[in-house]
Amino acid sequence: MLDDWTKGTCATEDGVLHFRRAGAGRPVVLLHGLTGDGATWGPVARDLAGAADVVAPDARGHGRSSAPERGYRYDDHARDVEALVRGLGLDRPVLVGHSMGGVTAALVARRARVALSGVVLIDPTFLSPARQREVDAGDVVARHAASLRLTDDEGLADARARHPARAPEIAELQWRARRATRRGTFDVLVPPAPDYRELARALTVPSLLVVGDDGPVVEAVVLDELRRLRPELRVETVAGAGHGVPFDQPDSLAALVRGFLSSLDEP
Repeated sequence: MLDDWTKGTCATEDGVLHFRRAGAGRPVVLLHGLTGDGATWGPVARDLAGAADVVAPDARGHGRSSAPERGYRYDDHARDVEALVRGLGLDRPVLVGHSMGGVTAALVARRARVALSGVVLIDPTFLSPARQREVDAGDVVARHAASLRLTDDEGLADARARHPARAPEIAELQWRARRATRRGTFDVLVPPAPDYRELARALTVPSLLVVGDDGPVVEAVVLDELRRLRPELRVETVAGAGHGVPFDQPDSLAALVRGFLSSLDEP
């Protein structure tokens, strides 16, 4: 867990972001996915803190960050990240985003309102308009509400049963984060999301895309399209991982991110 990390808050336009921070060196900002929080980066964050200044914020409506009544679109998340970069005085950080956080990272890069050294997109929710509508019409919110009716013991047991190969620490972190996720956060699923084609075209900083080999959100046809749109995009596949790459294979992911950080220092 990251309980011994330095904790703080950073002001945004309509609230504060809570963050955890440790390490020294190049700034790296870890952006979690929907129903997560900064602590769910767990083993990945600890590994990276040995080589970088790691900042792991809770997105709005998650963890200990503010939960405004409205404002849960990707532009809102991007503005929060920009406020964090400015507020903490982070010099050309690398943004590492998983799922929802991956889209946010790519959008911050496209908006270009803060300077970045690079982005790492971990199975970002790059969905076609049709797929976005399917997700929005599904039962994601209902399933989340049902999970919150569980006791802590039941919630942990459910998390471990659904992903038995994951470390017990990760199951606990994910359950804690889910329990603290507010209803408004699911508005990020309402179409339209940022067009992943436009995001890919706008990636002018060094970029790494990481997917698992077991049913990633970024489908093969989308991956091929991204490669055509941005030939410089580096793509890595992590064996034994599904959409939850940071939870399924944290050591492999951390190694890839460390390699990417090292490549930024090469002449």
